Amino acid sequence: MRISKALGTALLLLGLAAGPAAADDDPKAASAPAAAGTSFRTAAEIGQGQTATAEGSAGDYLYWSFPADAGQRPTVRATVKLPKAHAAETWQLDVYDGLRRRQACQWGAQTRTAAADAGSVELACVLRTVRAWSEPWANDPLPGTYYVRLTAVGLPTGDLGLPVGAEVRVDAEDMGGAAAVDGRLAEPLVPGSATASAAGDQEDTSAVLSSIEPEDGWTSGWWSDRWVWTAVGGLLAALAGIGGYALTRGSGRPARVPPSA
Repeated sequence: MRISKALGTALLLLGLAAGPAAADDDPKAASAPAAAGTSFRTAAEIGQGQTATAEGSAGDYLYWSFPADAGQRPTVRATVKLPKAHAAETWQLDVYDGLRRRQACQWGAQTRTAAADAGSVELACVLRTVRAWSEPWANDPLPGTYYVRLTAVGLPTGDLGLPVGAEVRVDAEDMGGAAAVDGRLAEPLVPGSATASAAGDQEDTSAVLSSIEPEDGWTSGWWSDRWVWTAVGGLLAALAGIGGYALTRGSGRPARVPPSA
C-alpha cells in the first residue's frame, strides 16, 4: 500500500514538472505576442489558433493583425480583464480588412458593457466568409491581412488610465467549395511593413511585405472541392443516361415484324 502511494506521488510530481515544459515547447504558445500595437502600422502579428496577451490602460487602442485566406470564416474572441474598482465600461471589438475597411460581424457580441466592479468582459466577432475575388465596389472580405482593434468607448473620466489586461484569440473555419467563387486576386491584401534598400542604395527602396500568412500558405484561388462534386455529378448523370437507355431500348426487333428485304 505504501509503495503504491509512493509511486502515485512520484508520477504526480513528474506530471506537474512536465506540464510547463510541454507548454513551453508549444511553438504557437511561444510565438504568440505578449504586447499589442497602438495603430494599424504597429499592430502585433498573431497567427490563427494563437492566443495573444497584452497589458494596457483603459482608453488605449490595442491592435493586432492576423491572416485569413479564401474560403475561411474567421472568428475573433477577446477577453478584457478589468481592475477591481471601476465604473460601468463599454468595450468594443472591431475588425478591418487589408484595405482598412471595417468588416461587419455575422454574429457575436461585438460591443458589451461591463457592470461596475466586474472582473472581465468577453467579446466575439464572427466574420463573413473570405472570398477569393470580389467586385471593386463591394465590401466583401478578401484574402490577406486583417486587423483587430480593441478599445473602450464612452469611458468615464475617472476610469481613464486604469490598468487592464487583454487576451485575443483568432480561429478560422474552412467553409469548403460552397463558398468558392470564380476568379481570384493577383496577390493577397498584405501591407508593406517596412522598406529595405537594395545593396545599400538609399534611392532604390522596395516595400517589405508582412511575413504573416496562413499556416499552409496562401491558396491559388482556383481549386476547391466544388470540382470534385462537379465531376461526381457528371459521372452520376452519365450513368443515369446509360441506365435509362438500357431500360427503354427493349430486347430488339419484335417477332411479328418480318425482316426487311
